[in-house]
Amino acid sequence: MYNVGYRIVNDQEEAEDVLQESFISAFNNLDRYRGESTFGAWLKRIVINKAINHLHKRKTERLPEDERFDVKAEEPVDELEGYPFTVEKVRAAITALPDGYRSVLSLYLLEGYDHAEIGAILGITESTSKSQFNRAKKKLKEVLEGMYGK
Repeated sequence: MYNVGYRIVNDQEEAEDVLQESFISAFNNLDRYRGESTFGAWLKRIVINKAINHLHKRKTERLPEDERFDVKAEEPVDELEGYPFTVEKVRAAITALPDGYRSVLSLYLLEGYDHAEIGAILGITESTSKSQFNRAKKKLKEVLEGMYGK
């Protein structure tokens, strides 16, 4: 649960705060757990929501949700094939991403949510989630190339 929160807020102490708030919230709302999903999935959803709320409290700059800012999905091309990137290098590059990009990228790639679910979690449209994901991938590539060369 700590890793879920950390991937979203990108700060050790803030992730610990999110985790503590999540456990308190889960304990205070145990009577609302209906068993429709596993307890772990229910708790994970609380952690994600608390982490997102924490980001909002930081007053992060949100991208406009205007359709003219959407980026068309790119054709899948493995341009990084043969790159000497280790898990640690990719993890470091992900932490360097802006909050919004990192959140969408983490929720989609690492937590397995689809864009409709991410939109509902973050309060954005599905198309905004897709465009932010595409921008995050592009920015991640730029960060990796900038940190470790091409």
